[in-house]
Amino acid sequence: MAEQISGLDLWQWRSQAQQSAIAHQIPLTEIDWLLQALTDLDRLSLRLESFKSRSTIPLKIPFPDLEQLWSDRLHQRVPLQYLIGSAPWRQFILTVSPAVLIPRPETEIIIDLAIAAAQHNPALGQGHWVDLGTGSGAIAIGLADALPQAQIYAVDLSEAALAIAKKNATDLGFAQRIQFHQGEWFTPITFLQGQLSGLVSNPPYIPHSQIATLQPEVTQHEPHLALDGGADGLDAIRQLVAIAPLYLQPGGWWAVEMMAGQGAEVQRLLEEQGEYEAIALHPDFAGIERFAIATRR
Repeated sequence: MAEQISGLDLWQWRSQAQQSAIAHQIPLTEIDWLLQALTDLDRLSLRLESFKSRSTIPLKIPFPDLEQLWSDRLHQRVPLQYLIGSAPWRQFILTVSPAVLIPRPETEIIIDLAIAAAQHNPALGQGHWVDLGTGSGAIAIGLADALPQAQIYAVDLSEAALAIAKKNATDLGFAQRIQFHQGEWFTPITFLQGQLSGLVSNPPYIPHSQIATLQPEVTQHEPHLALDGGADGLDAIRQLVAIAPLYLQPGGWWAVEMMAGQGAEVQRLLEEQGEYEAIALHPDFAGIERFAIATRR
């Protein structure tokens, strides 16, 4: 049986939460996101505060638990996505936990780039695609949705991350379209050598020395396995650049996400490897070079 709270009591709590959010420099939108996840209120009723006059509002958890969640957000800096167990990504709502990196809106662009590649070369859309370091399964699910004729493979070193990714694929109806493999990068998919139409990855790319300087939400709560890219942040990307030509078929498409400032070096790595062409860098929503793409000669 759902817990109940009066509209006036919830309005008073929300008002207090807004003040604490301002004091702790947390976006006010997070309060309403939390309430949308835990009540039947929508964005409009929260914005208009029309819920204030309701006699009862159902709560999915006891009110003290709501207060504790908000306290954890304020004082422990736990990301809201982990507190409610989900995150929006493209048109999906994905399950997330501290076992996986929270999928970022800018990463959605990599799916749009894949769609453009398949439109330019329709044969790519019917082949084998792999998402290396799948985490929550966001990219693999995005590929399965965007390329309905393709077979998708998702690889992650973390067993806990794969469990989340499999749950998301099942919940969203893509369980039959995605094969999951546990292991480091290409190790569990050697049977796909020379067969890939596309290879996509959002690998760890943050220099080791910079991780401690990130926001506490990231440093203290997100998995460092998905963040730490070695001394200069490019350890994983170097490996992907070097080995991918063994797996991509001629004309196969390669794409990787990277951090600001890495574009020129990633482009140089691709050029010097010698087996790529049509190398290009693409920006994210903020205009920062975020993605490198290339085609196997």
